[in-house]
Amino acid sequence: MTVANRTGMKVVHPGILTLIQDGGRFGYHDIGLTHGGPMDRNAFFWANRLCRNALDATALELSFGGLVLEAKCSGVIAVTGAALALSISGVARDLWRGHRVEEGDIIELGSPITGCRSYLAVAGGFDIAHSFSSAATVVREKVGGLNGGGLQKADFLPCNNTLLSSFLQLPPAQQPMYSKNINLRLVLGYQHLAFNDLQLQRFFNSEFVVSNHSDRMGYRLQGPKISASVGGILSEGICHGAVQIPPDGQPIVLLNDRQTIGGYPKLGSVMSIDTGKLAQLLPGGTVTFEPVTMERSQELLREEKVAFRQLKPVSLE
Repeated sequence: MTVANRTGMKVVHPGILTLIQDGGRFGYHDIGLTHGGPMDRNAFFWANRLCRNALDATALELSFGGLVLEAKCSGVIAVTGAALALSISGVARDLWRGHRVEEGDIIELGSPITGCRSYLAVAGGFDIAHSFSSAATVVREKVGGLNGGGLQKADFLPCNNTLLSSFLQLPPAQQPMYSKNINLRLVLGYQHLAFNDLQLQRFFNSEFVVSNHSDRMGYRLQGPKISASVGGILSEGICHGAVQIPPDGQPIVLLNDRQTIGGYPKLGSVMSIDTGKLAQLLPGGTVTFEPVTMERSQELLREEKVAFRQLKPVSLE
């Protein structure tokens, strides 16, 4: 079947880094595959929710914007996340709401003004073949997406086209605001015992700057040196949000595309509901840390899930 007769979107310009993502790839750490998935799960979930999709439906993650698509079908899209300009065939459109597109429409996303990552969902979801039970793209592993990497010019993205009779919008007052200065809540792990009280106080009372060497694997931070009593440990599994301290004493917050095992001491792990805020920071943004107990982190996670369910988008005729 030719591209002209297929239902979907054609990539006119792929942007700096646009990746196909779904909820993530789980259960494959034993063969060295990490979970991938969206860096800012809240924005990703909302893009799908506004299209009335399952929350983990396959969508696009844009880092730094710049994506241009041509619709090869009629349908409904929603763009969430970083504040950037969205236009459909030259007409400016709002973020955080559904929009009708017609065959031949050109969908353009500019560069972010605030934030870093955006999400584009289509009603019905993108119909992408799975690799190891997921469509999530992990460039380092060359797994997922169309070819294991970012979108390229002239790529075709098949869609499970679903037409909606009305559109949904998350009201502006409820939309997240992305700050250049964030606080991350961290649950200490057993390896925090490798850091004396002075080092822990320094870590929790200092401000760190996001370095240029930050990506989907992890965010490297620059600030006061944090020293451990050991230079390394036996390699072990690494969880999402783990804060690793390499020999140079500069923390690394490990994220979606991290390696599955590592041998540097770790202070603990940033709460999963906070890592999305980190993923929206550009280099030069600042980070502070705050300790929370395991019990408190579980309470906060439950509260976040309840708040998400209770926050209802409005229907637009």
